[in-house]
Amino acid sequence: MIERFFEILFLILTVVSILSVILICGFIFFRGVPAIIKIGPFNFLFGKTWKPTNNPPEFGILPMILGSIYVTLGSVIIGVPIGVLTAIFMSYFCPKKLYKPLKTALNLMAGIPSIVFGYFALMVLVPFFRSLNFGNGMNIFTASILLGIMILPTIINLSESAITAVPKSFYRGALALGVSHEKAVFEVVVPAAKSGIFSSIILGIGRSIGETMAVIMVAGNQPRIPKGIFDGVRTMTMNVVTEMNYAAGLHLEALIATGAVLFVFILIINLCFNLVNKGERY
Repeated sequence: MIERFFEILFLILTVVSILSVILICGFIFFRGVPAIIKIGPFNFLFGKTWKPTNNPPEFGILPMILGSIYVTLGSVIIGVPIGVLTAIFMSYFCPKKLYKPLKTALNLMAGIPSIVFGYFALMVLVPFFRSLNFGNGMNIFTASILLGIMILPTIINLSESAITAVPKSFYRGALALGVSHEKAVFEVVVPAAKSGIFSSIILGIGRSIGETMAVIMVAGNQPRIPKGIFDGVRTMTMNVVTEMNYAAGLHLEALIATGAVLFVFILIINLCFNLVNKGERY
């Protein structure tokens, strides 16, 4: 009887979860696609000007698309090497006395609200880079460093899990053949865990491209195509958040359409994640 009850309960929860996703997708695309058609797909996706107050208004989101790509790419360049190497260190090189405090610190870091990261960057990173004449401090470079820090817990924890999931026989077999400890880890264990490591990177990218509140504080919020990494930029998430409160009519629909484009980006990332998960597991 109890088993039947939990069976029905889990079924209901599953259906509710699926329906929630379908409703969100339906709302975004039902409201967003007509706006894209009305504005014109080419003008919307490749237009370089976002000026809703113009007559006629201009709704080109190319600067925001490029801004999202640049900031995300920068965060990956910074966060992925540090994250993966830290995961390797924690799995096979970290002293036992250091492991527990380091793991606790990473878990705490994963729970820090994004607005706290943003405030830290605004108060520390922005003035520091401004003093080095890296623009005014609010730019792609600063936002990339911030996001690179924010995605570290995701990459480190998942990569470490993937590395430790590799059977110890791989490592011991390499040592038995006369390979050094370092070579056994980097040339045998890590390649065997590459599927899980890549999955962690994909999830880190998803976290980076969807971040809003922290980035809005340090990216400069300038809806223009940047000419360099020290230029201010506006991402797609920033575009929606900064103008949603007062938008109406076609302007509001264009913002929802921006969300639809971002949603497609996230779907592509999730598709990549699912394809990676089909790889070999140990």
